[in-house]
This record gives sequence, C-alpha cells and structure tokens, in this order.
Amino acid sequence: MSVFTLNRRAVMLTAVTGASALFIPSLGGFGAAAQGLPAALGNSGHYRVRIGDISATVLSDGVIEGPPRVYASDAPEAALQEVLRRAFLPSDRMTLNLNTLLIETGGRRILIEAGAGKTMGPNGGRLFENLAAIGLGPADIDGVVISHTHPDHVGNLRAADGGRAFPNATVFAPKADWDFFVRTDPDLSYMPTPEEFRLRFARNIKTSFEPVMDHVELYEAGAEIAPGLTTIVASGHTPGMAAFLVHSGKEQLLLTADLAYHPVVNIDRPWLPGPDRDKETALASRRRIFDRAAADRIPVLGFHFPFPGIGHMLKTDGGYAWAPANWQF
Repeated sequence: MSVFTLNRRAVMLTAVTGASALFIPSLGGFGAAAQGLPAALGNSGHYRVRIGDISATVLSDGVIEGPPRVYASDAPEAALQEVLRRAFLPSDRMTLNLNTLLIETGGRRILIEAGAGKTMGPNGGRLFENLAAIGLGPADIDGVVISHTHPDHVGNLRAADGGRAFPNATVFAPKADWDFFVRTDPDLSYMPTPEEFRLRFARNIKTSFEPVMDHVELYEAGAEIAPGLTTIVASGHTPGMAAFLVHSGKEQLLLTADLAYHPVVNIDRPWLPGPDRDKETALASRRRIFDRAAADRIPVLGFHFPFPGIGHMLKTDGGYAWAPANWQF
C-alpha cells in the first residue's frame, strides 16, 4: 500500500488533538480537581480488541513518571518546553503508561510484557486488578513474553511474597538482554539518570527474575513464540529488544515496545530517548519498524503511549506523526 505523506504541521495538530481527546492526564493542571469536579472512580483499565480470530485485551499496569529530558535527550530546551506546553503536558515530568497486552491464541493465554509492579514508582502494579476485572487471575496466564528486561517490563514477575506472580506461566525473554542484564552486572553508565537510580534499576531486574529462573525460555528476535505472535528485531534500546506482530488472517497489530516513549516527543518530534543504549542502532530500528507500520497501515500499540495506546503511524515530510485510534465501546 502507498505511504501517506502529509504536511507535518497539520498532522501534528491533528495527532495532539486526538491524543488529548483520548486521554486527559490526572497529574497535570487540567485534571478533574483543577476543574472543581469530583474525581472519577472506576475508570476502565482494560480495553478489548480483536485481531482476526485472536481475542486481545490491553491491560493497564498503571503509570510511571520521569523528567521530560530523559525521554527527549537531544531536544533543545526551549523547543521541548514549547512542545510540552502546546500538548497540555506538564513541563517538569512526563507520565508514561504501562500497556500490557493479553492475547488468546492456540488455546493459551499469553501476556505480552509483565509490567512494572512497584519497581519504578508507586503508581504501577495495577495489572492484577485489571486482570481480575475481566474475570481472570494470575494462574490463568500460560505465558509471559518480554520485549526487553527493563524493570517496567518485568517487575510484576515477582509476587509480593517473593514467589512467582504467574505460577503456571513460562517466561519468554530475549537472549541478548538476558546475557547483558541478568547474567552479568551491566554497565548502565549510558543512562541519563543518577547513579543511585541506575543501581536500583539493575537490582530490580535481577530481583524480578529470581523466582522464575527455572521457568524462562530465551528467544532470538525473529522467532515465532506462539501461533499468531512473531517477534521482530528492534535492538538498540537494549541489546536484544524485540517488537511484536500479532497477526491472524489479514489483521495485524504491531507492538513497538520502547522504540518510542511518548508520541509527543518521539514520534511527532524525532527526539531520541535517553535510555537507548545504542542510539544509532535504536534509531535505525525505529525508522525501519515505523516505516513498515506506516507503509502497510498496521495498527500500532505503544507500551508507554496514552492508554489504551492504540493508533496508527503516519509518514510525514519530516518524519512521523501519531494518530490515536477512535475509542471503541
């Protein structure tokens, strides 16, 4: 199919408007309290979709936060602040969602990404209540597939009592990440964060995997994990990070993991995420996979994008733009 090439300014305004309509951050100045309204109770943390014959549900694990500069490492400060202001986002922090995906394929329930738990702040760890909201528990999960081994993707593997949070699940992890983060003491000096954070970050990876060490299967990106679930090489952010393609018949959904953190700074603007270990390789992976999504018009799920994180990648004259999908009731 042909790639849409659109005017960058028009697409950016459309994408920002769509994102604002889909998700109003509760921590900014535009939340319910700021309007004098009572706080909403019981907002949905799950969102069902179908991909051909595959039943899929986005399950939120909550949110994490960090300084915007971390996620837009090469952005001029004035430009970064202006982009945040125009998108109605706080200037001092960026809120990132944790969008895991549960699929039912080949008679198995497979969770793509485990989520953060409490490894990266108090506002993660919502996965289990959202799983319960669709009538399932941790024991109903047959497999957990991890794109890369950062704590916000593996934190929920460890239960509060130190045991396996998903007692019947095989955990699939990329081999190159396992070798770098789990089997050794990784050098994280490339991360634009304080040393104390980096030490805690590395420790949380190992702690999260401790209870499942005998239940891990390592994979090389490109492998098919289950019928309708294929991994795609997306290295650079970490040595072995994979993206995922969920497919059934003619329908597909592309999961981009951490190729981008937030559409406003990593898609509508081409700024580079600071936590990318190899920025040049990550940039090449980003362009290759985003180009594919745009050219083939494949719906995309962004792990950190505003919930439920589903939309389309558009090609523009200067790069890309994010178009959130309309909410389906």
